[in-house]
Amino acid sequence: MKKVAFITIGCRSNEFDTHFMAHNFRQRGYQVVQDEPADIYIINTCSVTSGAERSSRQFVYSSKRRNPSALIVVTGCYAQTNPQALAHLKEVDLVVGNTHKKDILTIVEEYLEGKEERVYVDNIFKQREVENFDVVTHFEKVRPFVKVQEGCNRFCTFCIIPFARGKSRSVPKEKVIQEVRLLADRGFKEIVLTGTQLTQYGLDIGTSLYELLKDLLEIKGIELIRLSSVYPSEITSNLLNLLLIEEKIAPHFHIPLQSGSDRILKLMKRDYQVKDYVSLVERIVKHRPLSAIGTDIIVGFPSEGEEDFQITYKLLQELPIYYMHVFPYSDREKTKASAMKEKVSEKVKRERVDLLKALDNVKREEFIRKNVGKELRALVVAENELLTENYIKLQKEGFNSVGELVRIIV
Repeated sequence: MKKVAFITIGCRSNEFDTHFMAHNFRQRGYQVVQDEPADIYIINTCSVTSGAERSSRQFVYSSKRRNPSALIVVTGCYAQTNPQALAHLKEVDLVVGNTHKKDILTIVEEYLEGKEERVYVDNIFKQREVENFDVVTHFEKVRPFVKVQEGCNRFCTFCIIPFARGKSRSVPKEKVIQEVRLLADRGFKEIVLTGTQLTQYGLDIGTSLYELLKDLLEIKGIELIRLSSVYPSEITSNLLNLLLIEEKIAPHFHIPLQSGSDRILKLMKRDYQVKDYVSLVERIVKHRPLSAIGTDIIVGFPSEGEEDFQITYKLLQELPIYYMHVFPYSDREKTKASAMKEKVSEKVKRERVDLLKALDNVKREEFIRKNVGKELRALVVAENELLTENYIKLQKEGFNSVGELVRIIV
């Protein structure tokens, strides 16, 4: 029995895809291993930053060192956007882009039988459905993550994701409802809806995230629905009203800002202004005061000056946010920003990242203090380990009913 190991770099979508691939290999009789040498290494790569690509290459090298005779297969976003760079690595045997990820088992077996073709990549924009990856459920302890959408129709000037994942494609609403009902029947209390660009759900099939949520809220047994990242200007008025009044929707909203400078947002091709973002956050917090607001920030975008950064820093100081994910800008081939001049030095980017990460620690402490003494719903994710509805992780003795949703005083 051949042993196969999977290594995943990057986002939740990659974790879903790895889960699906591993399931197919197990079904064919392969042994999926983690902490022992394997005969086949499948490295599910990321290309969102240059650092992610570097990590992907490092896993290629370390896998080959672990078993010099192993078959090394690279797939995922880096394989899709720059297959030749990976094919030129002497350690790599097969390159399988996202367009062929659903066929990776067949591709591996044909290669082992002597087929000489090494690179499998096609035009990602030809894909019209969430092929073979529809309604994949990935479990984080007792929290099922349900992937309902793939791809993105936006072409922000810094982002390579549309080139790696293609246009927005949605899982049919009936399939999602069926999957969530099955999860409810199995006793799960919380689900997390996720996708590459969740707020674009339904655009291709004549529905919307609002319509999907309305139906899911009716499913008995599911007590908490959490959303992954939502794009500010894609939150329609009816969707926002639902988020504000429906207690079954977790008061935890990850809303990427990227920059606090309107000038930089325009260069990024983000179709909102800072005042729109501030108004959205303030409205959420006004109606649901203990809402956890998370955000993404890119520092060092081309031509970002000290004034742009200080505007962003001051805005983040004042906004009622819980946490921020901070990324230094890096050029991505095929994106418009990569051709922009006035690059910011690596030294300045590192300094700005450090400043915002320090501010992030302050914001997290402020938010948690704000919740002390408050009553919240919390999911018991492990014995004496809880996750509140607004995403605070707690250690609290006396809770061993894993998977149950309880009420606690923080």
